[in-house]
Amino acid sequence: MGPPSRSPTSSVSQGLRIGTDCGHWRIAYNSCRNRHCPKCQGAAARSRLATREADLLPVGYFHVVFTLPAEIGTIALQNKALVHDMLFRAASDTMQIIAADPKHLGARIGVTAVLHTWGSALTHHPHIHMIVPGGGISLDGTRWILSQPAFLLPVRVLGALFRRLFLTRMLALYDAGQLGFFDSMAHLAERRAFLQHLSPVRKNRWVVYAKPPFAGPGAVLACLPRYTHRVAISNSRLTRFDEAGVTFGYKDYRRSGTDQKQVMTLTADEFIRRSLLHALPKGFHRIRHYGLLASGTRKDNLERARQLLAVAPPAADAVPVEPTDARQPCPYCGGQMIIIEIIERRYQPRAPPISSASSGIHSL
Repeated sequence: MGPPSRSPTSSVSQGLRIGTDCGHWRIAYNSCRNRHCPKCQGAAARSRLATREADLLPVGYFHVVFTLPAEIGTIALQNKALVHDMLFRAASDTMQIIAADPKHLGARIGVTAVLHTWGSALTHHPHIHMIVPGGGISLDGTRWILSQPAFLLPVRVLGALFRRLFLTRMLALYDAGQLGFFDSMAHLAERRAFLQHLSPVRKNRWVVYAKPPFAGPGAVLACLPRYTHRVAISNSRLTRFDEAGVTFGYKDYRRSGTDQKQVMTLTADEFIRRSLLHALPKGFHRIRHYGLLASGTRKDNLERARQLLAVAPPAADAVPVEPTDARQPCPYCGGQMIIIEIIERRYQPRAPPISSASSGIHSL
C-alpha cells in the first residue's frame, strides 16, 4: 500500500496507521514534497484539479505525443536542460504552425505540454504529452474554428516539421558549443562524428501520435493528472524488495493483449541508476502551456474563446471542490486506515512485532 498523504497542518515526521477491520498496521511517512516522489505528486495532482477545471472549454480534447528518436535520446541524457527545452519548443511550434496553416485548421490553438523521460521499464525515453482543445480562434479573431470530431492535424505533416525544427536547432546548439559529450559519447565532440550520428534520424520518420479525443471536458479533468504529475514509477508497481533486488511490474509494448504485463527484477544499484535517469535539472519546468493557454494571455484568450463559443464563463463564486480522502484502504481487509500513534521528528519508529512483520497482521 502506498503511504497516505500528509495533512497540510502536520508537523510530525511519521505515524502509525492501523486497519479498522483486521488490525494490520504500518509506518506511514509524511511527504518529502520532491517532484520526483510518487506520493507527493499524487497529492499535488489532486490539489490542482479544481484550478484546471476553470480552463476547460466545451469542446473535444486531443492527446498528442511527440517522441525523440533513440539517437537523440542519448544526447539528451547528457544535456537534459538544453535538449528537453528544445523538445518542448520544437513540438509546440510544430503544433501551432501546422494549426495556423489555412490548409489544415487555420486557427490559433492552445497546448498543455508535459515532459516524460521514461519508458515502462524505467529506460530513458524522452517524449512530450500534449492535451490540445479540438479547435481554435481564427487568425482574424472573429470566430471559433472547430476541428473534425476525430481528427485534429495530420501526424505525418507534424512529424516532418518536428524533425526539421528540432534538427536545425540542435545543429545550431552544437555549432555554438553548448552541447557536452562525455564517456562513450565523447567522440561526438568532433563535428563529422556528430553529423554521422544524426544521419539516420534525418531520413527516418519521427513518431507523432494523436489519440482520439477524450469523452468531454470531464474526462480530460480525470485524465490530466495522470500526465501532469506522473513520475517514473509509482508505489503500486513495486511488488518486492529483497536480497535479489527490486521487483516491479512493467508493460512490454512489443507484445499484445495481456502478455504486455511483465515483471522485472533489478539489483538495487541498477534500480537506483534507472530512477535517477529521470531526475530533472533544478528549476526545469516539466509542465508548460503555449498558444491560447500561455500564462501571460490565458485569461483573455479563454474569455474570447467562450464568447465565440457562446458559453458562460465559470462562476467566480463557485463552491470549491472538497478534497477527497487520499488515504488508500488497508491492503488486507479493505477497511479504512486510522492513526494510532504519532512519532515526533526526533524519534525513530520502532519496528513492528515479529509476529506482525511475518504475517502482516497485528491483533488488537
